Amino acid sequence: MKLSVIIVNYNVRYFLEQCIISVQKATRAIDAEIIIVDNNSTDDSCDMVKYSFPHITLIENKENVGFSTANNQGVAIAKGDYVCILNPDVVLTENTLKNLLNFSESKSNVGLVGCRLIDGSGLFLPESKRNFPKISISIQKFIGIGTKYYANQIEELDSKPVDVIPGALMFLRRSLYNELSGFDEDFFMYGEDIDFSFKAHKKGFNNYYFGSTSVIHYKGESTQRNAVYLKRFYGAMQIFYKKHFKYNRCFD
Repeated sequence: MKLSVIIVNYNVRYFLEQCIISVQKATRAIDAEIIIVDNNSTDDSCDMVKYSFPHITLIENKENVGFSTANNQGVAIAKGDYVCILNPDVVLTENTLKNLLNFSESKSNVGLVGCRLIDGSGLFLPESKRNFPKISISIQKFIGIGTKYYANQIEELDSKPVDVIPGALMFLRRSLYNELSGFDEDFFMYGEDIDFSFKAHKKGFNNYYFGSTSVIHYKGESTQRNAVYLKRFYGAMQIFYKKHFKYNRCFD
């Protein structure tokens, strides 16, 4: 099998259905499978998958184990040479996966590959390509004067090496996923894509932004912006810095 598409779902039934349909269209010419990992949704997401897509593999967690752990569960049973980590609030074009596959196979020493993300209004999402959030860059970003958080040195439609590939859509060889020991499960949600990109970089692989293909990302539809969200988001950044950088009292 060539490709396994892993989708972690949590209470976004209607976005999930739209996402699955787009993946099915994008894999018509590819030997592929779709694996849904549901993190104990309280809507009818699982019933929808069982009824509308009975041939899709569905893992039903009895609790919300988080984004990292759920993706690791999906990849653990995947059969594809490549895996595509995909958010349920993403819609692919029919050529997305074919283009990413061809691009990945055309490059040597390729690590993670991402593509151009646009929102529901068609506007480019700058988080499609990011630099590693070193301390100076993060402080500038936090106080609103930074321009280096996003990889603005790469044009929107270019295809070039980049530091960070977003977890909304991440394409890579399954063997590399396993070589990097998957997502660090200390990250419940947020930060795991930065950490994973950094691990690939430290291993000597080149991550790539592929701007020649686009997908729609209905950004953050499965996330409530509340105190829990803030704790997880900034907690993820603390985990990343403690893991990869020296202690900095001022930044902490």
